[in-house]
Amino acid sequence: MKTSLKVPVSLEFFPPKTPEGTDKLRAVRAQLYALKPEFCSVTYGAGGSTQAGTFATVKEILAEGVDAASHFSCIGATKASVRQELATLKEMGVKRLVALRGDLPSGYGAGGEFHFASDLVEFIRSETGHDFHIEVAAYPEIHPQAKSPEADLQAFVTKVKAGADSAITQYFYNSDAYFRFVDDVFKLGVDVPIVPGIMPITSSTQLMRFSDACGAEIPRWIRLRLQGFGDDTASIKSFGLDVVSDLCEQLSNGGAPALHFYSMNQSAPTLEIVSRL
Repeated sequence: MKTSLKVPVSLEFFPPKTPEGTDKLRAVRAQLYALKPEFCSVTYGAGGSTQAGTFATVKEILAEGVDAASHFSCIGATKASVRQELATLKEMGVKRLVALRGDLPSGYGAGGEFHFASDLVEFIRSETGHDFHIEVAAYPEIHPQAKSPEADLQAFVTKVKAGADSAITQYFYNSDAYFRFVDDVFKLGVDVPIVPGIMPITSSTQLMRFSDACGAEIPRWIRLRLQGFGDDTASIKSFGLDVVSDLCEQLSNGGAPALHFYSMNQSAPTLEIVSRL
């Protein structure tokens, strides 16, 4: 596969829960490494439930000769527990973190010593200097729990000023939302790279479920087209490839610094989209 891409790519995986899943993900990574990703990130379960899985997957990616970023969430964490985890990651050779507040488990009060991702970023910087490249999350369509669009922009600015090096966005299907967000935070004094997160469309029910949970908007025309395909998975995949490839084209032509693919532990959709760019 030709990899003469206009922009660099990075990939996201989630920690497999079964031995079969682990084997499958190894095969998927081997295929996706043809894209020469800048790094691969590995997600973290709510309340740290999959921390061991995250670290194990990160270790494997590093052993495969690729830069790996561990997601790092701080809900319910203490300074002592974060300090310990940072030491573990440093020992493993991790140079990059995706610092997040993390999801509040249901019925959970704001326990722990960190209330916002910005608190975590500030603590990592004060403890480890510039040992880690710190990524934070950005929400071009506004975080679902934000009090207002202005409050959300301010929260992002606070994370960057606390020491973040760059950001990865929640996925979206409207490039205007991304470009507007970048302009808005630039006016507030933030000029770190903001990398669009790209979610391939392979299943309409899964996409609707994810999007309802995380506040990502599916434009009405996309939603209606997907509903119109019913159970015709071939048409859904073909339409999804067209939509997402076009989105990536708009983003790279508009100056996005890179593209971060939410692979969902599959290789085919991402490989196909990138081959079209």
